Amino acid sequence: MNGLILLVILAVIVALRAWLRRRRGSTRSQSRSPAGLALLKGDVGLVAAREVRERIRGRVFRAGTLLILVVVAAAIVIPVIISGKSRPQQVGVVGALPAPLRAEVVASARSVGTTVHFVPEADVDAAHKDLRSGRDDFAIVDGRELVVDKTIGSADTSTTAQLVRAVSENLGLTEAVESAGLSATQASALAGAKALPVTSLQSGTAKGATQTTSIIGLILVFMMLTQYNTWTLTGVMEEKSSRVVEVLLAAMRPVQLLSGKVLGIALVAFAQAALIVVFALGLAQAVGSDLLHGTAPLVLASTLVWLLLGYAFYSWVYAAAGSMAERQDQVQSLAIPLSLPIVFGYVTALIAVSSGSPSTFFKVLAYLPPTAPFAMPVLVGLGAVSGWEFAASAAVSIACTFGMARIASSIYRRAILRTGRRVQLRELLSRTAG
Repeated sequence: MNGLILLVILAVIVALRAWLRRRRGSTRSQSRSPAGLALLKGDVGLVAAREVRERIRGRVFRAGTLLILVVVAAAIVIPVIISGKSRPQQVGVVGALPAPLRAEVVASARSVGTTVHFVPEADVDAAHKDLRSGRDDFAIVDGRELVVDKTIGSADTSTTAQLVRAVSENLGLTEAVESAGLSATQASALAGAKALPVTSLQSGTAKGATQTTSIIGLILVFMMLTQYNTWTLTGVMEEKSSRVVEVLLAAMRPVQLLSGKVLGIALVAFAQAALIVVFALGLAQAVGSDLLHGTAPLVLASTLVWLLLGYAFYSWVYAAAGSMAERQDQVQSLAIPLSLPIVFGYVTALIAVSSGSPSTFFKVLAYLPPTAPFAMPVLVGLGAVSGWEFAASAAVSIACTFGMARIASSIYRRAILRTGRRVQLRELLSRTAG
């Protein structure tokens, strides 16, 4: 699976190089002078550099980046502070739990820096019900078995996980001592006694780290797509309304201007994303937070791949829409319907992550370019997709992106210089078809 994701990344790079070569050949054939090739490469790069400078220098970018970093810092630091004042661990007790065993549980809690509160349970079913509802953190059945709601993985460093491990080991040692009728001296030699079995109500491997990575990835993709595609939309509209585009089009072709704008904003988007990720990882390491501990590398890699593919698809859609408007109120009316697939994909992906069992409908969404950036990383995290399915979805997205780029370039070329009113899409499509 890791190899297939790398192959998909390489395929994206190769496809972009092929597209640039095709454009270069088209420009060479259309140009009457040897300067045509230099014009293509130079103009696209200049427009991209201009977009990068304008966005980074803007107050909106700086304020937005600062706000995001503050939110990330709060999400990492606040749980660390609260953990120092954590509530007592709720321990359900089914059957008899003699005083010596209770003392062992209390001592185990003290060893991990917390306290416990024993909750009497009528029977095992009642304990299971309280575990599922979250009232109990774990339960002790007849002093011989520990029951938790979800499987505790080896990478889980939460207070509950540490306490369950400590109680399991200590009660296991106590049971071994009592069964053998050993003295205190002999009991001290049993430090390596086998721990009590821990039974989980939900079978399967632990998915806490994977779910955390999937949710963080979904938030990142949603923020990047909504923010930077809106930048593309408003940027095209502002150039049209200020007549700057007329000056730019005197020196380059529309597709060059549009490609440079999309590329420039993409560079800013991924630079900000990299800054956020590095800041979050560094801060979590500095304060000792386990929020990002155990982050699933495969899910993170697939999320980055689909962040790239999702932006590549949507950027052309938003750029074409921006060429049809020339006022801010028109931008708002265009942005709302364009964002509906993004919101829909984001919400359905969150539901799938929470349930842990994606539906057939959600799996279909993983092959549709508007929703695949949200659905496919979730399927990867849940282990519900194979390597060839991942590659097939990426191939569909790349193919649709090339098609969307051609359509968007045609719409942009026909609409960008038309002023005085909002250009209607059906009018442009009919002219394009004609």
